[in-house]
Amino acid sequence: MLKKIYLQIMRPNNKLALFFLVLLFTISCFNLLSYCSNIVCPEIEREALLSFKESLEDPTNMLSTWNVSADVNCCNWKGVVCSNITGGGHVHQLRLQGFLRGKMNPSLVNLKHLTYLNLSQNAFEETIPYFIGSITSLEYLDLSNAGFYGTIPHTIGNLTNLRTLRFEGGYYENDDNDVSRLDVDNLDCLLGLSRLEQLIMNNVNLSRASNWQQVINTLPSLVELRFTYCSLHFSKPPLNNNITTSLAILDISDQGKFRSFAIPSWIFRLNNLIYLVLRGYSFYGPIPNISNSTKLQRIDLSFNNFNSTIPDWLYSLKDLEFLNLRGNYLQGTLSNGIANLTSLNTLDLTTNHLSGEIPRGITANLCKMQSLDLSGNNFQGEISDWFGNMSDCFLGSLEYLNLARNQLSGHLPAQFGDFKSHKSIGLDSNNLSIPINTGKLPPLESLYLDDNNLIGNLPESFGQLLNLKYLNIEDNKLEGVVSEIHFANLTKLKQFSASGNHLTLNVSPDWVPPFEKIYLLALGSWDLSEGGQIPTWIEKLNLNKLDLSSTGISGIVPSWIWKIIYLDLSHNQLHDNIPNLISDTRYIYLSSNRFTGSLPQVSADVSEIDLSNNSFSGGLSHFLCEMNETYSTDFLHLGGNQLSGEIPDCWMRWSSLTYLNLGNNILSGNIPNSIGFLKGLRSLNLNNNKIFGRLPFSLRNCTLLMKIDLGNNDLYGSIPSWMGTGIADLKFLILRSNKLSGEISLDICHLNSLQILDLSDNRFSGIIPSCVDNFTAMATKRSLSQYMETYIWLFGDSASVVTKGSVLKYDNTLALVTNIDLSNNNLSGGIPEELTSLVELRSLNLSGNHFAGLIPQSIGDMRQLESLDLSRNSLSGEMPNSFRGMSSLNYLNVSYNHLIGRIPESTQIRGFNASSFIGNDDLCGPPLTSNCSSSDGPKNREDNHESGDRPSSKIEWLYVFVSLGYAVGLSVFCTTLIFKKSWREAYYEFMEEMWNKVYVYFYLKWKKLRKTSG
Repeated sequence: MLKKIYLQIMRPNNKLALFFLVLLFTISCFNLLSYCSNIVCPEIEREALLSFKESLEDPTNMLSTWNVSADVNCCNWKGVVCSNITGGGHVHQLRLQGFLRGKMNPSLVNLKHLTYLNLSQNAFEETIPYFIGSITSLEYLDLSNAGFYGTIPHTIGNLTNLRTLRFEGGYYENDDNDVSRLDVDNLDCLLGLSRLEQLIMNNVNLSRASNWQQVINTLPSLVELRFTYCSLHFSKPPLNNNITTSLAILDISDQGKFRSFAIPSWIFRLNNLIYLVLRGYSFYGPIPNISNSTKLQRIDLSFNNFNSTIPDWLYSLKDLEFLNLRGNYLQGTLSNGIANLTSLNTLDLTTNHLSGEIPRGITANLCKMQSLDLSGNNFQGEISDWFGNMSDCFLGSLEYLNLARNQLSGHLPAQFGDFKSHKSIGLDSNNLSIPINTGKLPPLESLYLDDNNLIGNLPESFGQLLNLKYLNIEDNKLEGVVSEIHFANLTKLKQFSASGNHLTLNVSPDWVPPFEKIYLLALGSWDLSEGGQIPTWIEKLNLNKLDLSSTGISGIVPSWIWKIIYLDLSHNQLHDNIPNLISDTRYIYLSSNRFTGSLPQVSADVSEIDLSNNSFSGGLSHFLCEMNETYSTDFLHLGGNQLSGEIPDCWMRWSSLTYLNLGNNILSGNIPNSIGFLKGLRSLNLNNNKIFGRLPFSLRNCTLLMKIDLGNNDLYGSIPSWMGTGIADLKFLILRSNKLSGEISLDICHLNSLQILDLSDNRFSGIIPSCVDNFTAMATKRSLSQYMETYIWLFGDSASVVTKGSVLKYDNTLALVTNIDLSNNNLSGGIPEELTSLVELRSLNLSGNHFAGLIPQSIGDMRQLESLDLSRNSLSGEMPNSFRGMSSLNYLNVSYNHLIGRIPESTQIRGFNASSFIGNDDLCGPPLTSNCSSSDGPKNREDNHESGDRPSSKIEWLYVFVSLGYAVGLSVFCTTLIFKKSWREAYYEFMEEMWNKVYVYFYLKWKKLRKTSG
């Protein structure tokens, strides 16, 4: 019918009819628009809005249209939405998110038909007004980040029509503790909101709402729940028969690093759940083995403390698209069942303890995979076994691949060149060899191959990666020449990190690099072939970071280079004075050069400064104090120069420091009291100077210190008690070669994190405290996290330790070192048995003291001990046989004591030099030349049975002759009785007579005793 009308109208002689049809349509639309525009809000609602406006500040003029002189109809005002469905053009919605300030006027309660109220992103700076609970028509309420603070009122419970409730709170400004601005007494006000579908209360403090789980599971319509950063408690789980079934979206992440709970079991009984986020330091223990949540599409359990295997139910989620288990302690292998997750597009298992092989099903079956991150685990084997036969669909979909920090080996498979839309490959920190033909990867934007075993030349095909922006090949074994061809088409390159190789750069002096957008260039350890000068073509680049360390460059540093934010020119032959660095440079590494003159003044914004191991001279005052600035520097290393004079007392200007090293200079005077302003200091190094005086009391304010090295100075006095009780995190205490005296205080035993205790070459007296077994870092095997904490905070730090008879310097492995050195003092008494409980100790030196008594029998329990020096004391007795079990021992010195007996025999001890045992009274046996068996010396006592000192090992001939005389006399007497009958009969008669006399004597005595007692 419509087709016939259309054909009729479109006839040539019916054009007039077409005109009237169009006219009719236009009039109809006009009438409709006129009807819509004629909706006029009631006067009472207009007045309510005007009163609301009058109480507010509007710096952005968002409410400028709210003006009756311009438009009396409030339905036309900005942010106001009216509806005529109920008649009368009532205000139904207020959308006023912006920058309003002031206090809310209760006139809003006159908007009887208001269903939608959004006041988010404002700055009201007041508590949430109670009258909000009187707008009972509301179905949508959003007061997120609107400047409200304090307790959310219970009147919210009156809004029984609510479907959406959003209270996202912020934090108080300038509050380092991240205290939420909003909180609740409890969540009972939600119990009557049966229609509520969406509840979002992120950043609201719910720590007092202990029954929140019970409340949530009484909301029958709830679909979405987001409680992130809420300080939740999980101590009271809901009843088993009271679980909401409607919940589809659940996010209860980030409840705080110091709040950790087992994952609530009710979560995995939510059979309609599709979105689950439990991210961020809140949960520990196993992931539950059973789950009814079979519809899950997104799971994020990252950055928790889950320590189980990946549960099998997870591999059956056919709708799962996103899985993030990053940053946990998950163990075991990755099941082949992962190939069942055919909808998966993102898989992140970074930084766990997963091991074994990578399932082939990932690269064969997961055709929608876009991002695959398995980095930071213990996956092993040949990379070509899993990525050498990838499916076409996998090659076409994958954009991001990260396999870094595993134990993968072998050659990179050629099929890597077949990725269709790949943008990033991370293979760093493995054991891979020669790179692929990179020219087959035109879409690639990022390539990370650093910290592998790549050998040979750098392929020229790198120059064909047209889209490459980030390239990192640091710390490999690449060699050969790099020419302009390698960079020919890298016009988009932004980062090029290639330090730690043996490459030679060969470009023309007037070379113009094609990568104009590059901001990071790292060529450390390269041969720059520019006559030993800093290449001039670098000046043409707008760099933020430049690393030319260990490149052999020399000469004077050009002035243009000081504008670079991150500058590393260390370990070269650069010389001359350095100008004042009041520039943009924030990271300055100029160590191990030949710079001279005074220290340059630096900007207060510099973060890290390393000018160590040069020839700077003069004092410190002009560098530290003259600019009258407050510095934000956290790393300052001026050690290994020729700086002199006293240490200035202006450290209050450097309060951001976490690392300070002034060691190996010629500084003198006292340690200034202002050192106590460095409350964030982690490492203090003033060693090898001429500093004198006592340790300042203000140092106790530096409570975060992990390392104190004041060795080789002229400090005197005793170790203050606050050092043991006030610096609980101290791990390395080095006070070697000073003039310190007194007894070793019991307070030092509070330092249970201590790894190095070096008090050698001082004047300490008294005994070793028996509480040394409190040094738990030396007594127990430390976890990976404890080791990593030390490594991260003291990264780049070093310490010199006397061990194995020589001075050894530890830097990268400092976090692994455990050492006690009390040598060359006036200590006395015995070696306490408790000392041998430090079974993780690697080096122990008690030489040059006055220790006496026995070596503890339990010395053999210290099986990790690599160096033991007990020489030059007054130890006596025998060496315990438990020495035989000390298989790690590769240095032993017990010389110049009063030890006796046989040296315990073991392969380890036989390998020591005889000088380790000389100067004792009567030690014998290998490796000494005196043979215990030939002189019939005394045998070793058995462990844990005999005690006490043995007499001399010399043969006592008196006892030998007496014994022989007794044996000969007895044998002559017995032989005579056997062969001479008369003597035998006389002997027996004598013995019988003597027996009778004895028997009669005792019988009479016994009878007399009975008579007396009766």
